[in-house]
Amino acid sequence: MRFFILAVLLSSILQSKGQTALIKVNHLLDSIFPTNKPGIAVAIVKDGKTIFSNGYGLADTATKIKISPTTNFNIASLTKQFTAAGILYLQEKGLLNMDQTISQFFPDMNKKVSEKVTIRHLLTHSSGIIDHYDYVHVEKGKHGYAQQVYEAIKNKDSLYFKPGSSFRYSNTAYCLAGLILEKISGKMYKEFISQNIFKQLNMQHSTVWNEQEKIFNAATGYDFDSSTNQFIKSQAEEHVFFSTEGDGAIYTSVKDYASWFTGLQHTSILTRHDIVMARSIQNSIPHHDALGYGYGWFVNTRQQPAYVYHSGGNGGFRTYSFSIPERNYLVVIFANRSDINIEQLVLQINQILFPKLPALVPIELFTS
Repeated sequence: MRFFILAVLLSSILQSKGQTALIKVNHLLDSIFPTNKPGIAVAIVKDGKTIFSNGYGLADTATKIKISPTTNFNIASLTKQFTAAGILYLQEKGLLNMDQTISQFFPDMNKKVSEKVTIRHLLTHSSGIIDHYDYVHVEKGKHGYAQQVYEAIKNKDSLYFKPGSSFRYSNTAYCLAGLILEKISGKMYKEFISQNIFKQLNMQHSTVWNEQEKIFNAATGYDFDSSTNQFIKSQAEEHVFFSTEGDGAIYTSVKDYASWFTGLQHTSILTRHDIVMARSIQNSIPHHDALGYGYGWFVNTRQQPAYVYHSGGNGGFRTYSFSIPERNYLVVIFANRSDINIEQLVLQINQILFPKLPALVPIELFTS
């Protein structure tokens, strides 16, 4: 009986410490983000439960709607993990092989490139494919889609390096991966991701941006103009590449993203093997020991268990997902303002919750 009482007391003490730490997190974020300016949404998951979720600041400065855990943000490059999951899903169904060259999907692409690059190279940023930004022509007032990205680079006959030999972060590669997903599934990217991921994980209001899409409960993105001390709208209307699906077009909330993380932890849409592979180093980053890229995630194995994380930026949106899958731990932050370093916020939150946790290596150190 005494042992039972002691166990209950210890559990109560640990819970109390945990609540105190979460109160500190709330105070930190309250002190940074005024209620009358753009801000952030945050969710923290531990052991299968969302232990903290909140919004700070305004989703839209004109309507004065407040940010909440259900506010939808453009998550920019966090989209890549969904694209990679879609490719892995198709491989599990026997519809493609990661080691197929992309010439099989793009027969009119320059063969000096397409016969050397595989799907695996696309997902691990090891393709060496030329970036599309200097070559895409988009009419004024229009948006650039993945097909236009392909058209812009399909005749290029050179690569940055031999595929599989190095690392270069590539939005172009994920645009091509999104097109392959469409070609093999016979569905548009939005339809495929919605049916096979969002619906399966009850991510009810997550979607993929396009010009006809009305985003539910959407935040407006903002840049800060220091010359006028004002926040200026900065989203799809101001930027042509919100519409390239495979690399950055998803809108979701921290509430739905927590469901995505939990779904991966519970192997709800992919096999355990593929989830482990996606969140393990598949391409090492040169000159950075124990740092690399999986399929849609950066991975840091300098400490164990490994850190799995990614950042995103598009217009006035900034996003960050940090997880330790073996500890069933996630911190996700979405911001609708581009003037803040949310990676630093993740570091601060980790230090409050786990003071002895080694600091993560900032993404910009090995992508610049």
